[in-house]
Amino acid sequence: MRRHACVSDNEGVTAPEIAPRRSMTGVIVVWVVAAVAAVLVGILAPEDWRAAWMGVGMGLVIPVAFAVQLWSGRSQGFIQRVALSVIGGLLVMGFIGVGLGLATLFSA
Repeated sequence: MRRHACVSDNEGVTAPEIAPRRSMTGVIVVWVVAAVAAVLVGILAPEDWRAAWMGVGMGLVIPVAFAVQLWSGRSQGFIQRVALSVIGGLLVMGFIGVGLGLATLFSA
């Protein structure tokens, strides 16, 4: 006797996304937030406290990365996008921090 397939059974075939969202947009947004945070630290923090405030700025970038990636609504590659956001933000803040350190060193 042949068993009939249920109406909801599509035999493992998944429907493609009709209009997939760009996954790199959220990553780049986090990098821009990290750059803005590093520049604000460079402008507002005293020279002796810049390194400490860079850590605080990076601590704020991490939840922003989670929030932006959760807001995108895509579950595929979530961990990779968050990791790329955080590591990229760390690198952006690091490059700006090195630039601020060199500017402080040569301004005297």
